Amino acid sequence: MAAVVMLCGRRMGRRWQGLAVWVLLCVAHLSTAVEVYTPDELFVENGTQAKLTCTFKSTEVTYSRTAVSWSFVPDSGENRITIFHYTDGKSFPGTYGPFKDRITWAGDINKKDASIKVDNMQSKDNGSYICNVVNPPDIVCIEKKIKLQVVEKENLPLSNVPLLIGIICAVIGALLIVASIIFAVCIFKKKKSRKHYSGCSTTDSLMAQTPFKQPPRKSPCDTEALVTQTPSAPVQGPVIYAQLDHSGKGSDQIIKSDTVVYADIRKNC
Repeated sequence: MAAVVMLCGRRMGRRWQGLAVWVLLCVAHLSTAVEVYTPDELFVENGTQAKLTCTFKSTEVTYSRTAVSWSFVPDSGENRITIFHYTDGKSFPGTYGPFKDRITWAGDINKKDASIKVDNMQSKDNGSYICNVVNPPDIVCIEKKIKLQVVEKENLPLSNVPLLIGIICAVIGALLIVASIIFAVCIFKKKKSRKHYSGCSTTDSLMAQTPFKQPPRKSPCDTEALVTQTPSAPVQGPVIYAQLDHSGKGSDQIIKSDTVVYADIRKNC
């Protein structure tokens, strides 16, 4: 009995070991799988060309064996159909009637771009477009799909580009307003400081800047200088008064006579 239990335990252990190995292998495959990125939804104007964008990420270096395939599932619920294949630098458009001669390669494997273009989109092209990339040894691909709708021009959703342009213009306008306010405040403060300035006037400033030419100084002995310095009122020097005897007599009698100015005594050099 003990031998049977030991045998069963060994068998169960081997089964658990096998399960663990399988799980590890699955995890390893998932960790090295090619990851694909596409937009979830795309609206295209009727009669125009559509670019189906697809990029991928792989731990392995891309080379000639890297392969890309696109599939289509219509909204009618029909089976999935491969419509395009690319490998070894060559394109292989599918022979499916609705897409024949309408699909072209628009990607670059070296840049991990697997995009395609579809011409003349019609309402019958509505459906899901699936991008799949294999880059051996990464043979597992986490594929992605684009839900595409063909609509008329007036029914196209608004693009984000005008919104971004509007935001940029608003930011620039706000910056210009702030700069204008700062400039106006600086000008106001400058004018205010000029009004409170109590320094010299403009005339004084000009006089201070213009050198005043002094006339040449002359000696007091110069007659011209004395004349120019003589005041307008007459200046009379010391006067000598004398009485003259007009009788011709040698009398000691004093006779009054007119006052005669004999000389103006001035100091001359």
